[in-house]
Amino acid sequence: MTDLFAARSQMAISLGFHIIFAAIGMVMPFFMAVSHWKWLRTRNPVYLRLTKTWSKGVAIFFAVGAVSGTALSFELGLLWPKFMEHAGPIIGMPFSWEGTAFFLEAIALGIFLYGWGRLKPWIHWWSGVAVGISGVFSGFFVICANAWMNAPQGFDWANGTATNIDPWAAMFNKAALLQGVHMVSAAFGAVGFAGAGIHAAGLLKNPESKLHRAAFQIAVMIGSIAAIVQPLHGDLLAKQTARLQPTKLAAMEGLFRTSKPAPLLIGGIPDVDTQTVKCGFHIPYVLSFLAHGDIHAEVQGLDRTPKEEWPPVAVVHYAFQMMVGLGMWMVVLGAFALFSKMRRNLWLEKRFALRLFAISAPAGFLAIESGWVVTEVGRQPWIIYGILKTKDAVSPMPGLVVPLIFFTFVYFFLASVVTWLMVRQFKHAR
Repeated sequence: MTDLFAARSQMAISLGFHIIFAAIGMVMPFFMAVSHWKWLRTRNPVYLRLTKTWSKGVAIFFAVGAVSGTALSFELGLLWPKFMEHAGPIIGMPFSWEGTAFFLEAIALGIFLYGWGRLKPWIHWWSGVAVGISGVFSGFFVICANAWMNAPQGFDWANGTATNIDPWAAMFNKAALLQGVHMVSAAFGAVGFAGAGIHAAGLLKNPESKLHRAAFQIAVMIGSIAAIVQPLHGDLLAKQTARLQPTKLAAMEGLFRTSKPAPLLIGGIPDVDTQTVKCGFHIPYVLSFLAHGDIHAEVQGLDRTPKEEWPPVAVVHYAFQMMVGLGMWMVVLGAFALFSKMRRNLWLEKRFALRLFAISAPAGFLAIESGWVVTEVGRQPWIIYGILKTKDAVSPMPGLVVPLIFFTFVYFFLASVVTWLMVRQFKHAR
C-alpha cells in the first residue's frame, strides 16, 4: 500500500463516518423541536416523552460527531500539509466560522438539555431550535470550503504560490450555494427516512405504540418534503458541474466521447480500456438537456481531458447511479406519504407501507455516501481542482498505513458504542 493510497483511504473512512453524524446533527434537533412544539401546544404527554427521547439521541450523536470532526481537522494538516499550506490562508474563514457555529450549537444543546423546569417553556423551545440552526450553519460553512476545492477562486496563482487572496470570494465561490443547499437538503431527507424507518419498525413490532406513531408521522413528513425537492436543485447542480467540472460530469455519465446531442446513460459498465459502456440503456438527447437546458447542446466527454487526469471512471459512475437511484426511490415513497397525508387516509399505517419505510431507512445515508464519492473521487487527481494534484499534497512522512489502521479501529469502536447506545434507546422507547 502506497502512502498516498493510505492517506486517501484514511480521509475516505473519516469523511464517510463523520458525514453521518454531521447530517444527524443538522436535522435531529429540528425533529426534537417539532415534537417539543406539539407538546407545548397540546400538552399531550406522548410528545413530551418523544422530545426527551430524541434529545438523548441528539446528545449522543453530537458527542461522537465532535470526536470524529476533531480527528478530521487534525488529519487535514497531518496528511495533507501542502494542501493546508496553500489553502489555509484562503479558506481559513469558513473553517473558523464553522468552529463558531459548533460552539454555539454546543452551548444551545447544553441549555436545552439542562433547561427542563428551569427556563420558561418557549425560551426552552427556542434553545432547541438554536441547536438545529447552528448545526445547519456549521455544516454549510464546511461545504463552502469543500466547494472551493471544486471551484477554486478568490486568489491569483503564479509560480506555485497564491497571491491577492480574497477570503470572501473564496468562501462564497461559484459552487458554494448549490453544494450547500444540496447537502443540507440531503441531510433532511436521509435523517427523515432513517427516523421514519426506525419508528416504522417499532410500529410493526408494537402497533399500539403512541410514541412510535407520533415519531413516524413527524419524521416521514420532513423526510418526504426534503426528498421531493432534492432533484430540483440536484438538476441545477448538474448544470453547474457541466460548466465548472466537465470531466467529472463525463465520468458520472460514462461519456467517453464528446457528443452533440448527448444521451443519458442508465446503468451500464464503463470499460476504460476500450472506452465503451456495456449493458447500459441510453435515452437520446436527455443529457444535453440536463447539462445545458438544450436537447441539441454539446456535452464534453472524457476525450477532451488528458487520460492521466481522468478520475476513476467506474467508481464515479457507479456511485452516481446509486445516488440517483436511491434518490428517486425516496421521491416515490415521499410522494406516496404526502399524498396519503393530504387524503387523510391510513395508508401510511398499513403494514405494507411500514415495511417499505423500514427497509428504506438506510436509503438516504447510502445516497449521501454515494454523493460524496462522486464529489471527492470525481475531482481526482486534483485536491484543488486544476491547481494542485492530490499526489503533490500528501505528507512526505512514511508509514501512513499506521494511522490508517489506528483511526479505522477508533471509528469502528465509536460506531459500535453508538450502535449499542441507540439500540438501548430504541428498546426503551414505547
